Amino acid sequence: MKRPFVITIASEKGGVGKTTIATNLAVYLKALREDLPVTIASFDNHFSVDQMFVLGPRPEKNIAALLAGVAPADLVTLGQYGVQYIASSRRLTPPPHAPVWLQSALHSADFDGIIVLDTRPILDWFTEAALLAADLALVPVKDRAALVNADALRKILAAAGRERRLWLIPSLVDIRARLSAEVRVHEFLAYAARERDYQVLDICISKSPKVESLASGFSSSIRPVLTHARNTAVHGQLKALAEFVLARFDAQAGGPAACHDELAQSDVADITAGHRRLVRECPFCARQALASPGHFYFDLRSRRRGFIHPDCFERIKDDFNLEGIDTPGATIALALDGPGLIGPDCRLTAHLCDEEGCLIGSTELVLMPSPGGVGYAMAIMTGRLLDQAYRELILINTVVCAVEIQLADDTLRSFALRRRRIVRELRLAGSF
Repeated sequence: MKRPFVITIASEKGGVGKTTIATNLAVYLKALREDLPVTIASFDNHFSVDQMFVLGPRPEKNIAALLAGVAPADLVTLGQYGVQYIASSRRLTPPPHAPVWLQSALHSADFDGIIVLDTRPILDWFTEAALLAADLALVPVKDRAALVNADALRKILAAAGRERRLWLIPSLVDIRARLSAEVRVHEFLAYAARERDYQVLDICISKSPKVESLASGFSSSIRPVLTHARNTAVHGQLKALAEFVLARFDAQAGGPAACHDELAQSDVADITAGHRRLVRECPFCARQALASPGHFYFDLRSRRRGFIHPDCFERIKDDFNLEGIDTPGATIALALDGPGLIGPDCRLTAHLCDEEGCLIGSTELVLMPSPGGVGYAMAIMTGRLLDQAYRELILINTVVCAVEIQLADDTLRSFALRRRRIVRELRLAGSF
């Protein structure tokens, strides 16, 4: 299945050139590679994307429809300069999903190429979701305050194991400005960022009155640097940035799912046909999980099922704090009591059952809804936010199994028998 390469432009600080970079990057990407589909969307409410790319009547549906579950391919409109765009919305309400949901929605989109996401100058649901969806996150910094604020964005990606997707880019810096006779401002920003272990682009987007004027004037349209400011230094800088992005796109060769691509996509489609409640992405990293063996999971209430990557399972296995977790054929049962049953917060308990479904041990977990953690995964596996949970039970096989074997009728029948024994055992113990 096709899916886009996602680039997120984010900053908690306003006035750093975030939208200017996002909109112009889309134009330069399309100019450098005309046969590559390039799409842009914005979670901000200033309509800069629409003002640069609108061509003809304004689309009836906008990005709010994406958050309501409409397929991205149904919202894309061809705009100026060959760039596709999703119309902006003045008021957006966070949907009832964890932010990692956006990555699943975009990865299941039936179109390829590159999609550029512009974000708000605040770390809210939309910015967090865009960061977690990103194959490449670009963070413009123009001063020390923007550099300090970048740490919050890095923590979001680091918690999901994706910190190396983030790159800083000095932006809107007067290249003539100096801190001393020897040190220029943009050089100091790059040095200070690397001292903090950031990846920093060897590109600086200069401050340019000519470029700033492109968003002003009598017309409501915003003009791109490529067509109206080619005589500025920013033209060469944006071209270099687009070339960097294309190199990352080519190196990824189809996205993070490639590292798990042991089966052809056509084979995956044949195997999974008829399984309507099958989740295609791993709940911990949101990458394609059906192309290679993994740990099968099943949500008792919603009947959702899917697979967890072995490396993701190993990363979080110790969090369950269960002795005997490596017992052959064991099953982890995650029991979630939602708010309203026990108090203001959910309670999550992990139980370990042997191959026969007998209870071995239990432990209560600290439920932290951080990206890549058990709390986020629970929201994906159950299909609802934790604060909307009631009484949930998710079973996870500790044994790695090939997708085609686990989804075979006889294997599912065997799992159903073990599932019923586990539920009966937990109820007798007063644990579910």
